[in-house]
Amino acid sequence: MLAAIRAYFAAQDVLEVETPLLCQGIGTDPHLEFLPVPQASGEPRYLQTSPEFAMKRLLAAGSGSIYQICKAFRGHESGRLHNPEFTILEWYRVGCDLDGLMDDMEALLGRIAEGRLNAATTRRVAYREVFLEYAGVEPLDGTFEELAACAVRHGVPEAAELCGEDRSLWLDLLFSVAVQPQLGRDGLCFVYDYPACQPSLARAKPGDGRWVERVELFWRGVELANGFHELADAAEQAARFEAERQARREQRLPVPEADGRLLAALTHGLPDCSGVAIGLDRLLMLLADAGHIDEVLAFPHTRA
Repeated sequence: MLAAIRAYFAAQDVLEVETPLLCQGIGTDPHLEFLPVPQASGEPRYLQTSPEFAMKRLLAAGSGSIYQICKAFRGHESGRLHNPEFTILEWYRVGCDLDGLMDDMEALLGRIAEGRLNAATTRRVAYREVFLEYAGVEPLDGTFEELAACAVRHGVPEAAELCGEDRSLWLDLLFSVAVQPQLGRDGLCFVYDYPACQPSLARAKPGDGRWVERVELFWRGVELANGFHELADAAEQAARFEAERQARREQRLPVPEADGRLLAALTHGLPDCSGVAIGLDRLLMLLADAGHIDEVLAFPHTRA
């Protein structure tokens, strides 16, 4: 699999890079638990949850299109689809939009899967459309009562107490129980244009700021990839960092500083680009028809 990935990118002159796994900066996403590593200097260092920030610094420095295969680390993630240490493929295409990124993913996975994917069954669908199809509620305009009724229908009667009036939490929950299990049953399924309340590092959709240019890839009900038409506005990124830091404070989670080096790179100028990360362990699990991610790892965390 790794040889096929490297051959694919080499044929297109995409540069393979390496970035530090141990860095000062770390993401502020309240859904991720990062792993700090004590240093003699007392300065914080973290095992990276993704090489994204460092790779964007390379892009801003003029690297051109790049990719990386590396380890990433996320605390308290263990189960059928999770291992705290995992292998990630991340790449960035300069001058590429979200449609081009989906083309890229489909071409690469077609090569890796060696005939196991039928291009005729690949689906590309907007978030709003697929949410309406399987949850039966308007994601942005549906009332909290309608969202709660959907949760009850899907066996989560306690959702109203858990989510309150946080629409992002509601959408995460309902997508996971009502929508995601239906995705990619017959082939790859790309879901694009996510709600702006779940922006991550994606830029706003031109002409309609209620949505962002984000895409996720699903196969057999499993999320394999998360990608963006990358946000290049330093001020907007700083505001998103602060919103995430505030969410972490409210949840009594550790609150890291915003990555000033990334913000400096965005200020210098990030080229127009799209990027995506794919979990290679999950992909291998699906290709091998394995029922648990431990089956494709020589050393899962319980045996590491």
